[in-house]
Amino acid sequence: MKKIKLAYIGGGSKLWARVFMNDLALTEGLCGEIALYDIDMEAARRNQRVGERINEHPDTISKWDYVVYEKLEDALSGADFVACSILPGTFDQMAVDVHAPEKYGIWQSVGDTAGPGGILRAMRTVPIYEGFAKAIQKFCPDAWVINLTNPMTMCCKTLFDVYQGIKAFGCCHEVFNAEDFLCCVIKEELGVPRPDRHELVIDASGINHFTWITEARWRDTDVLSLLPGFMDKFFEKGYDEKPGYAPDAYNVDPFHYGNKVKMDLFRQYGVMAAAGDRHLVEFLPNSRYLAGPETAEKWLFHLTTVDYRRTDQQRRIKELNAIAAGELSAQPHRSAEELIQLMKAILGFGTVVSNANTVNRGQMRDLPLGAVVEVNHVFDNNCVRPILANPLPGAVVDLLKPCVDSLEKCYQGIKTRDLGMIFEAFMSQPMVCDLSRTDGEKLFREMVLGTREYLDPYYDLKGM
Repeated sequence: MKKIKLAYIGGGSKLWARVFMNDLALTEGLCGEIALYDIDMEAARRNQRVGERINEHPDTISKWDYVVYEKLEDALSGADFVACSILPGTFDQMAVDVHAPEKYGIWQSVGDTAGPGGILRAMRTVPIYEGFAKAIQKFCPDAWVINLTNPMTMCCKTLFDVYQGIKAFGCCHEVFNAEDFLCCVIKEELGVPRPDRHELVIDASGINHFTWITEARWRDTDVLSLLPGFMDKFFEKGYDEKPGYAPDAYNVDPFHYGNKVKMDLFRQYGVMAAAGDRHLVEFLPNSRYLAGPETAEKWLFHLTTVDYRRTDQQRRIKELNAIAAGELSAQPHRSAEELIQLMKAILGFGTVVSNANTVNRGQMRDLPLGAVVEVNHVFDNNCVRPILANPLPGAVVDLLKPCVDSLEKCYQGIKTRDLGMIFEAFMSQPMVCDLSRTDGEKLFREMVLGTREYLDPYYDLKGM
């Protein structure tokens, strides 16, 4: 039994922590301490109580010591792994990120990675991650750092830039959902039982939430070659890859979608976008898929409003409180996430190949060196090695490069606290590019001042 210490920073939007604790409880060969640190101490203590309830359940294989720390440095000291999963600000700030642009005709389906919402969220997040990186360098310099926070690219960029010797990667499940979709294609086109996504061999590359699958094989089958026939049947009505859900499940839960955008992009570019439709559309001009809620409906997805997120969070907190109080079963359930498997591979329990976000050292020849990119990596024995990705079609590279350039400019602007440079990055986002400069200045000012409580400590906003 390998004993480790994992520092868990944040509450994971009241969801990730519970998923993580369930997976830990069902993991063989590991035990140790989960050091919980959150600026919301009540949330950290609730996670502690939930973890203890999971420990008590007879299905639990591995019991962990859940310890709450009031100081970040104490949580980090001696850690073998650090998981970062925070919400930068509150839903009040997210409401500005997502909904302020609507009066200018800019509609966002998520608002946490790309577009105006992604830029403002990055302005809040990067300074926090600068502090995390410095603290990790000081208190656990040899720890493996796993980022789970959005905007993923900007968080990872900060970690790698501030502590250049850091051992870190960003972990995202969007590619897993795309693999599940391809397994549905196999089922429908070949008339076989739906395979497990781990049976696929894929090549995926791009930037987080805008990643592309250039190759997918199942046994001796080229899965991408099955897509045209599949699309003939399902393009108009859509297809939800999550078992048991109808194509229009997005009408009840906006985290679902019909994959119609994904299929349309495949028709245009010949490779498959490997993220949920609601993320993909935010890397493209609004006129394509997001001219408004009616356009989104046509493409079989809905906008994820902040009011929906508030209601969903309240439901999750109520459920967590019931588990913590012993009123609801704490039976652990294994998730579809791979975080534990990646940790075990790093600790020497075998080898895993999975997508991850790291600095481009040449693994993506189509994008600039130094940018944070998402490709397959080999995880094993204290090492995370990127795999050289297939070239992307030129038209896809033309979509990616402006997004990468905008994020790089945004990062440099935040790093130097240069509001002018951040604004230029804001205006270069594909979702914003049709906005007049005058309206862009008005919108940027409104969003900055609307979230200034979390920006004032880092930026000089007097001129705003």
